[in-house]
Parts: sequence; C-alpha cells; structure tokens
Amino acid sequence: MKIKSIESFVLSDKLENTFHFSQWEYSERRICIVKITSDTGHMGWGEGYGPADVIKAGIDHLSSFVIGQNPIETETIWSILYRRSLDYARRGVLVASISAIDVALWDLKGKILDLPVYQLLGGKKRDSIIPYATGLYFTKSKSLTQDLAIEAQRYCDLGFKAMKMKVGIGIKEDIKNVKAIREAIGPDVQLMVDANHAYSLREAILLSKAIEQYDISWFEEPISPEYYEQYAELRTRTTIPIAGGECEYLRFGFQTILKNNSVDILQPDICAAGGLTEVKRIGTLASTYGIEVVPHTWGTGIALAAASHYIFNLDILPGRLNAPSAFIEYDRTENALRDELTYSNLTFAEGAFTISDAPGLGFEFNEDALRKYAVCHQPVELSEVQS
Repeated sequence: MKIKSIESFVLSDKLENTFHFSQWEYSERRICIVKITSDTGHMGWGEGYGPADVIKAGIDHLSSFVIGQNPIETETIWSILYRRSLDYARRGVLVASISAIDVALWDLKGKILDLPVYQLLGGKKRDSIIPYATGLYFTKSKSLTQDLAIEAQRYCDLGFKAMKMKVGIGIKEDIKNVKAIREAIGPDVQLMVDANHAYSLREAILLSKAIEQYDISWFEEPISPEYYEQYAELRTRTTIPIAGGECEYLRFGFQTILKNNSVDILQPDICAAGGLTEVKRIGTLASTYGIEVVPHTWGTGIALAAASHYIFNLDILPGRLNAPSAFIEYDRTENALRDELTYSNLTFAEGAFTISDAPGLGFEFNEDALRKYAVCHQPVELSEVQS
C-alpha cells in the first residue's frame, strides 16, 4: 500500500462583513487544505493553520518525501518530515505544513482501516464534549458594546453553555464589554476572554483584577507568547486561569511553557503545532504537569473534526466519579469555507457535541465547494517522484 498523490489547495472567500481583534482586521477567509490519495483509492483531508499560500508552498516542498510511503505508518512519515525540516523549521509555517499532511494521513488511515480516528488514537474516553462559541469580535459599529451583548444572548438562545469574547482594544473598553456580556448571558454560562497577546504584563494584571468579579473561566493569550516567565508571574497575580499556546510549536516548545509554569490551560493548534501525531504527545506531556489541554481551533470543518477526535480521546484528568467537562473551540464568525466544505458527523444537543463512528475524521467532503473556493491547486503524483 502506497501514497499515490498529494494535492494542495488554497481556498478563499471574501467576507460580507469585516471584523477585527486586537491585532488586525479580517476581510477574507483564506485557508490551505490538502488531499492525500492512496493506491487503494482512499482519500484523506488535512488543513494547515496560518498564511495559506506559504503553507501550500511548504506542503508542495514536503510532498516528495511522502509520496510512495505506506499511509498506515503515520509516525514514520511524521519523523521523516520532521527530520527533513529540523535544520530550518523548528517553529512556524513549515510545521503547519507538516501538520496539514499529518491530519490528512490520520483521516486516510481511518478510512483505509474503516475506523474513526479517535479509536486509532486509543479510544473514546468521554461520551460528549462542550463546544464554546468563539465570536464576539470587534467591529466599527458605534454601538459595539450593545451589539456584543446581543450576539452573546444569541449564543445562549442557540444552547451554548460557554463562549469566548475578544479583549485587547483598551482596558476601560474591555471592562465595559465584559460587564455587558456577563449581564446579558447571566451567571450560568461560562465566559472566556482572549487578548491575542495585546497587553504588557502590567496591563494584563490591571485587566485581570478588574474582570475577576465577572467569573471568567480563562484569560487567553494576555501577553506575548515569548514571555514565558511573565505568564508565570501573571498566574500568581490573578484568580483567573491563564491559557495559551496557540503560537507554540512541537512538544519541545510546549515543554518550555510547562517548565516555566506559564499556563493553567494549554492550547496547541493541531493544524499548526505538529498535527495529531505531535499534539497527542503534547497532551501526554501536559498530563505529567497536571495541566489541562483545550486545543485552539480555527478554519474549516477539517480542523474542527481533528480537534474533536483528539478531545474525545484526551485523558480524563483529574479522574473522578463526575468527570470534568472537556471543551472544544467552535468558531461562529462568518466562514463559508467552514460551512460549505464539509458535512460534520458531530451532533449538537443540550449544549454538547456527540460524535458518530464514521471512519477517518468522520466528515463528508463537498467537492462542489472545493471547486467554488479554490484559487490555487498543485497535485504531486507518485509517477512524478519516481521519474
């Protein structure tokens, strides 16, 4: 059994309504996905998180090392790609390219073996997971605070038990927005905040102290991901749990976070930090420190599916009769690529996701949507490599 071809695609869709967070504005969704086909005719799909065109170049560069390999041997292939890129890409976009290939290989392996990926990872350890709605971004509206409160109430009406909002545009405005949203959703819905590393340590302490009264479940990326020791200090200055890790890569980067006691909640992105193969290792590493893992998830239904299988397999820590909830990020901003490209096998009811036993990552892929949104496509065939 061999890998016959790898095809990378850049997909793009212009947004009807732009939105922004503490760093920059979104006016377009642009994502790189990859399809890997075996000589048995099975296909697997993966996705990379980051600048799509650069990730695509990385996939195209790495493809020759994957073509002809046995698709069942995901760890072997991962090791080949890691060694081929170690000298110049221990962090960053090329790791995201490896991640995209790795996710596609797990999807492919599951389809070949007719098993869901969560079983291949070791088994399903919980019956359901809790999606938290990611939205509540900034717009240029003159009534932003009111708009955010209305949006938050809409998530409650849809049945969400948790949601995450953006902060980072100024401490006074952040406090006003957090207060309004907490009042809108009431005391029983969990609320997280995400600054996308907008603040200095001093500012993060000030904001944390001011919003502790609003029962915040975690403060995500309060400061730059480079300041591991400042993260550790912030943890001692607030009662709000500190989360981070979406900008980190490979188990070695996450070991630095853990050694520095930087976070309460670790957030590797499966489509950036090394794929399912590596993030499985990162989860094991985190368990040795007693640190919770909630993956960062952003992109299409491929990324959501990869995160869901991973979370269903995550160890239940701490173990107890009434197990703690496991969360999955569920982006609710405008995204036709997410909504049209795949048909999910996740079922949402009573604020939780359950999953079917469909093989691979479980979703159905919409080839019509692929043709609609693809702007760049590059296949690599087995015959090309052999010649």
